[in-house]
Amino acid sequence: MNVLVIGSGGREHALCWKLRQSRRLDRLWCAPGNAGIAEVADCAPIDIADPAAVIAFCDANDVGLVVIGPEGPLVAGLADQLVAESIMVFGPGEAAARLEGSKAFTKSLCDRAGIPTAGYARFDAVAEAHAYIDGSPLPIVVKADGLAAGKGVVIAESRDEARDAAARLLSQPGSAIVIEDFLSGEEASFFAICDGEHAVAFGSAQDHKRVGEGDTGPNTGGMGAYSPAPVMTDAMTDRTMREIIEPTVRMMAADGMPFRGILFAGLMIGADGPKLIEYNVRFGDPECQVLMARLESDLLEILYATVSGQLDTVKPIWRDAAALAVVMAANGYPGTPDTGSTIDGIQAAQATGATVFHAGTARGDDGKLVAAGGRVLAVTAIGDSVTKARAAAYAGVDAIDWPGGFCRRDIGWRAIEREQA
Repeated sequence: MNVLVIGSGGREHALCWKLRQSRRLDRLWCAPGNAGIAEVADCAPIDIADPAAVIAFCDANDVGLVVIGPEGPLVAGLADQLVAESIMVFGPGEAAARLEGSKAFTKSLCDRAGIPTAGYARFDAVAEAHAYIDGSPLPIVVKADGLAAGKGVVIAESRDEARDAAARLLSQPGSAIVIEDFLSGEEASFFAICDGEHAVAFGSAQDHKRVGEGDTGPNTGGMGAYSPAPVMTDAMTDRTMREIIEPTVRMMAADGMPFRGILFAGLMIGADGPKLIEYNVRFGDPECQVLMARLESDLLEILYATVSGQLDTVKPIWRDAAALAVVMAANGYPGTPDTGSTIDGIQAAQATGATVFHAGTARGDDGKLVAAGGRVLAVTAIGDSVTKARAAAYAGVDAIDWPGGFCRRDIGWRAIEREQA
């Protein structure tokens, strides 16, 4: 089978890296790809925002399966247009992608399906939002209703901070926000693969969203992750499937928008069990990197079973090990990153046993690897424990020569404290 992956980040590099290992793969493309992806797939200079261009490429190259990585094309309906041309695609259609595209849509579904989540209210006017904030307990969570590249969430410790966040997020015409009660507990990322009717658990992870060590500073797209999440025991996984994932899949099907693809549930695990924070409709980044590092099964076989409605015939097999990824970002991130700096030492890092996934890289005119984004690399390693996986990942990080970048040095701290206890 010929496969086309849509996207250009670390998630797509991890997917291409794993798909390349499939015995069922003939040829692999990625559009538009990046410098690292070019080592495992042919990069296609397609405008992924132009469905006609994607369809024409698939027709010309006998593409049997399209795997859509980022949320933007999914929310925009690329999957629907591919399916209309009889092209098999892994990823939900526009209607089902509203699970990520609109926080209010997901909250409404939770209300109807009885899915445990935080109390909330939706606003599209600043005055009403401020009045709600003034009457709510602290801390309080303010979220952009739509896509915000992982940066549309503010956990406000004061009313002034919450009011400022509401005003900023509502400053654009047509914008809306959701204001939520603060949930206490331990966060976890949980994944389920869905074919519209069936859902199969597909691993767990925990990530570090804040830019600074000790989980301080502004939110980012993710500064590191590890898998599996220790808090997601077999019992907690069963509860999550039964109380959150399966009711969602049933409700989406009943509403005429069956969900097909990967369902990424951000969870808060508290004393009374799992609660849904929010849904994403694609693999996380850098969560995808640690999941692919642990997956023993043939990814292409799983994706094909999903899109052909045969998900009940496969069962993912995982390595009995931990994986940890450290994100290396360009100086200035999560503000304006300094791009164009040269990166050396990737081969030296790989020689330590780590796998270096590229998220924002390019080749300069001289052929050297340069930074071309905010989050640039995800140095990923496997170990018998999170402690050992972290040591291996940082050995890879330390082999990379990149003065123009930085990383956190405490990825996995919560799991390591648990292991040491």
